[in-house]
This record gives sequence, structure tokens and C-alpha cells, in this order.
Amino acid sequence: MPRQARLDAPETLHHVMVRGLERRVIFTDDTDRADFLGRLAALAGAGAFTVYAWALLPNHAHLLVRTRARPLARCMRNLLTGYAGAFNRRHKRVGHLFQNRYKSIVVEEEPYLLELVRYLHLNPLRLRVVPDLRTLDRYPWTGHSALLGTVPRPWQETRTILAQFGATRRRAMKAYRSFVAEGLPLGRRPEFQGGGFVRSLGGWAAVTAQRRDRAPVQADARILGAGPFVEGVLREATTATAGPPRFTVPLDTLAARLSGDLGVPVPLLLGGTQTRAAVSARQLLAYVWVEVLGRRASALARVLGQTRGNVSLAAQRGAAHATAWRARIPRWCK
Repeated sequence: MPRQARLDAPETLHHVMVRGLERRVIFTDDTDRADFLGRLAALAGAGAFTVYAWALLPNHAHLLVRTRARPLARCMRNLLTGYAGAFNRRHKRVGHLFQNRYKSIVVEEEPYLLELVRYLHLNPLRLRVVPDLRTLDRYPWTGHSALLGTVPRPWQETRTILAQFGATRRRAMKAYRSFVAEGLPLGRRPEFQGGGFVRSLGGWAAVTAQRRDRAPVQADARILGAGPFVEGVLREATTATAGPPRFTVPLDTLAARLSGDLGVPVPLLLGGTQTRAAVSARQLLAYVWVEVLGRRASALARVLGQTRGNVSLAAQRGAAHATAWRARIPRWCK
């Protein structure tokens, strides 16, 4: 049976799961974990997506993220490809590190955002990586410690979550911590693995019964949410697939918009000038063209008179400049 296409759109909440090939370890030590987090932090800092929760386990990882203008698939490709290459070089190994492609589930925010934050952050405790909740409070390899302020992670979005628990940061942290503690007896939650309307019906047996009675049922393993939410996501996905590309801005228009905002004339932006301003603007142009729009690096390389590899490298470096221009990027692309 062919695998289904991914569901994605700007401002969509996703639960992402990454597993090691044949359940092998993907994080052998803190150096590996720090490398992975550094790459995740760079993406979040560049505005690729917003990170609400995460947990690194020995042979898998969980992320709860909200996409922005940049597609999730491109974000994850940058994260996982870069990490896998560094892991292989460091540990002198070859071949695939991850099991197939990552799994992503579109999540209905209400009622699942806070439930998933708690569920993801309790993973090390459920798997006995840490012995108790007090240790988890200061454990550096989940976003739980960032929400409690014990391990600073400025790239992790904590305000949105804490705002659900109290008017002041201190009260919110205390209430959040109590909320997490209340989740300890709940154990593993298979309903958080997707399935759409299956959850609200009470399992696949109920879905089968309704289908046997010819009652309309909407379920999809790529979505965690009730029936109306599932139907809405699938409807939007169908429309997006049938319609024109989301961003179709020509290169000359994009260059002109960047030029106006950055104060770098188009001839200098597209030329070989090596001033700091021109180089930074050119890197930002490459980032938007390649990473946000998903266009071919070779097309930009021909205009700039550079190699495809140089443009790809410039796009990676341009991510560092994107944070300052996050609000403008969607307007450049329309």
C-alpha cells in the first residue's frame, strides 16, 4: 500500500517522531544530543518553525512544533540530514541512521496542545531514563526544564504554554508542574498517535461498525483530532494540492523586495560585490529562494554566476539573518 502524502500548511501544529533504524541508538552521549539541539535551535531561531515541546530519548525523538512559511518537510530534511552526517563522521560509521522517513501528525490544538506537551515531556520518566519527576525538572534533554526555567532554551516557545497556567510566570510554572505530575498515572497514551475521528468514536472497532452501517465517518492516521477538524484538514489539503503553488514570486521581484528593505541595490545584490552588506543580503536571498520557496539552487546560481553548491551554502548561512526579517519574509514571497 503506497504511503500517504504528508499534510502541511503554514501555522499547523505537528507532533513529529523520529526513530533510529532498527531501533538503534541515535544519541550516544551529550555531545550528540547537544549537536541535535543546536540544529533544532538554529531552525527555530531562523523562524522555520515554533517549538513548544521536545524530548530526546536514546533511540528516538519527539517534537511538537508549529510550522511557519517554510514547509515542515524542508525543515526536517535540514535537521535530520545534517545531524545524521555529523553523527556518522563522529562515530566513524556509514549508512542510514533513521528508520524510514520521520512520522508527523497534524494536531488539533484544542484539546491536544497541553496534553501533548505533558505527554512528550514525561517520556524520559516513562522509559526510566530519569528516576523521578524532581530529576526530570532539571533534565536538560526535554523542553520540560525550559518551561520550568531550570535550563534556559531561548529558542523554545514557553510563553504560549505558560500563559495557559497563570497570570505570572512563577504561578504559571507551579501550575504547569502540577499539571505534569497529574499525568504520571496516565502512562502511555496510544490515542496520541493519530487516527482522527477514531479517538472520539472509541477505537477502530467503533469506526468499522459505523462504516458497516454506512454512517459517514472521517478518520486519518495523519491527524489527531475530532471528525470536523479531520474533515477540514483534508479539505484544505485537497484544495492546496489542486491549486497553484502557495508562493510563485519571480526571482527578479523577490530580489527587488529584498533590495528595498535591506538597502542593497539590486545590481550589488545579484552581482559579485563582497561588501558585508551585499554578502549578507545575498545569503538571505538564497535562504528565502531555496529554503522558504523551495526553488532550485541551480536557478539562482545561474543568475549570480556561482555554483549550485555555493548557493546551497549561502542558503544555509542565510538562516542566521532570517530571524531579524521574519515578519517581512511572507510579504517578500507573495
